[in-house]
Amino acid sequence: MKKPIVDYRHFRLSRLNEPQFSHLKLLAGWIVYFIMYFLTENLIPASSCHVMHCFIDDLIPFNEVFVIFYVSWYLLIVGSLLYFMLYNIEGFKNLSKYIIITQVVAMMVYIVYPSRQDLRPEVFADDNLLTQLVGLLYTADTNTGVCPSLHVAYSLGIASVWIKEKDVSILVRTFVVVLAVLICLSTMFIKQHSAVDVIAALPLGLLAEILVFHTDLLRRRRRS
Repeated sequence: MKKPIVDYRHFRLSRLNEPQFSHLKLLAGWIVYFIMYFLTENLIPASSCHVMHCFIDDLIPFNEVFVIFYVSWYLLIVGSLLYFMLYNIEGFKNLSKYIIITQVVAMMVYIVYPSRQDLRPEVFADDNLLTQLVGLLYTADTNTGVCPSLHVAYSLGIASVWIKEKDVSILVRTFVVVLAVLICLSTMFIKQHSAVDVIAALPLGLLAEILVFHTDLLRRRRRS
């Protein structure tokens, strides 16, 4: 088992500005996100939101099995941040910056162009554990503030950072990429997002990719 490159047992808030712990300040982005999420969810009425829908949505059937991949997104975020926090600080910084960029841009879009989707089934054809879990998700998360999909944008960032992580096997990287793809698909199969939301997340992910990973490279090329 690899040894963590930072010993967090010695961490105290008073030491947050020290070089070995300063990267943890990036986690403050989550505090801002949750505040903005609460405000946009509660202050923007559904009646003022634009309905997201396209023909692709009508071709995709509801399938509760995909809720397994949908909820795995939360574990993937926590697990990825934890891994890079322990073993690759630069990877942790890159992933955190990627998430913050997508959070900020998405929240701005939610405010300027409020969105919602009306794809959720009113009644589930089958009553089972998975449909009950979907029902809980519907209750906990409204159908507003959906475009672009942060589920998709974060998944793109996580996959990108893991692909660049050379200290893990190709099997691990492949697993993360496949899981990220399934998570993106799950947003449509459990009717949490329209295909429009998924497509809109692609340029958002590209923007974050450029700003996080390629800005320095572009500067070097301009100088040369």
